[in-house]
Amino acid sequence: MKIDWQNLTSKTIRLCCLAVAALACATGCQPQPSQPSTTASSPQPSEVVFWHFWGGADRAVVDDIVRQFNDHQQRYHVRAIAMPGNNLQAKLFLAVAGGDPPDIINQDDPVLADWAKRGVIQPLKNVADTADVDSVTQSLLAPARKLSLVDDELYAVCNGLDIRALIYNQTALEQAGLDPPKTIQQLDAIASYFAPTTNDTRSKRLQSPVGYLPDSRRLWAWGPVFGANFFDPSARQISLDSPSTANALQWMAGYGQRYGADNLAAFRQGDQSLPGKTFPLLPVDDDAVTGRYVVMMDGQWRIRDLTSFQQRRADLNLPKIKFGVCPLPFVDRDRDGQPDLPSRKDAGWVNGNFFVVPAGAKCSAGGWEFAKFWIGQSQYNDADSAAAWYAKGGWIPVTEDLIKSQTYQDHQSEHPLMKTFVRLAGSSHQYPIPAVPGAAILKRAVENLTYEAMMNDYQPDAIKTLLKERSAEIQTQLGDIEGQSK
Repeated sequence: MKIDWQNLTSKTIRLCCLAVAALACATGCQPQPSQPSTTASSPQPSEVVFWHFWGGADRAVVDDIVRQFNDHQQRYHVRAIAMPGNNLQAKLFLAVAGGDPPDIINQDDPVLADWAKRGVIQPLKNVADTADVDSVTQSLLAPARKLSLVDDELYAVCNGLDIRALIYNQTALEQAGLDPPKTIQQLDAIASYFAPTTNDTRSKRLQSPVGYLPDSRRLWAWGPVFGANFFDPSARQISLDSPSTANALQWMAGYGQRYGADNLAAFRQGDQSLPGKTFPLLPVDDDAVTGRYVVMMDGQWRIRDLTSFQQRRADLNLPKIKFGVCPLPFVDRDRDGQPDLPSRKDAGWVNGNFFVVPAGAKCSAGGWEFAKFWIGQSQYNDADSAAAWYAKGGWIPVTEDLIKSQTYQDHQSEHPLMKTFVRLAGSSHQYPIPAVPGAAILKRAVENLTYEAMMNDYQPDAIKTLLKERSAEIQTQLGDIEGQSK
């Protein structure tokens, strides 16, 4: 039977949550069921059930954090359970409704407001005292704080940030006599140099390497660069049809008009033919200097790919190919080195991982302590010890203390390409998907309208009309969703 979670959670799950939460408060954290009976002199630690989605190399880092938390104190024992991302929401809702939720979950999808409004997760003021909650809130970097709040209330603890920047083939740019782009105009010049336009450009297939191509999924990143905010928190209205959003989308769609929308789609499709999960910026052949692109927008996780690539070339005694990272460039038509307002420096789209405590969690206090331990805000560890696992995972910390720790400073010295990503993590101009009910629907809708504009050669007036129409449609849909969650 297919369950309608939208309608179910508006009343049924909330009632179940309240009942289960009351029971949990009455019983408190429970000792591990597998342990012998507790005694006054040797109480057994309370079990904290932790759901997460990590696998591969990251899974080992997560298991090590859990082990260290369990070793550093005796009040709680975390039991980690790797849960596949498929149907995680349905599993959580069933667990909450059934009175047996985990005590803490790590998530990275834009679901925080949905879960909060439906009562599936608790505000953290219900879990810890006000001073503790305020201390953790203030410790978070601005982008991490945005990822943790719903209506200015802490519902999550962000524990890792994903930042987008431009990663470029420095060797290719140097050979072309070009500098890394600081402005949109310089980025366009790089694109034109490696893929020049002629009268018959639109009738020919693009050939690699291309300098740069915008991705239709990344209006979320380019919008803030052009000055867009997407959401007005005071009016609780999305603002997709602002002039800044239109300017960003017009710029992105301009690449389709330049090269032909079909050519852009075909070239992007060619990325899928690369072996394995090859980063398209990297040369595939040993004697090549460039991959399919010279400049790409991507995240800090690509540093692993670059490091492995460099090590392989060194092992084969092949010439070194240099790479670099720079922030998303800003608009500077007057070429004075400063953004033309409302364009912004160090702007972009941020997302990340965050902890939440389900309603009815039997040991929410233990979950809270584990979240603090992870981000280095616990009495059981310090910044250097927490920074060690961020360095091992190649992750971006969420507090200034961890970034400034000697351990993480050493990590950045060993991996200098991380420095730009980490610096951007402290920028107030990094914006997540707005924390509203239906955020996942909003994300897809914006990506779909961007694709529509780019693939149909929309001109400026058509783009303005598209944004206005879609903005009204999406706002109505989000209003319906918010109404269901009340």
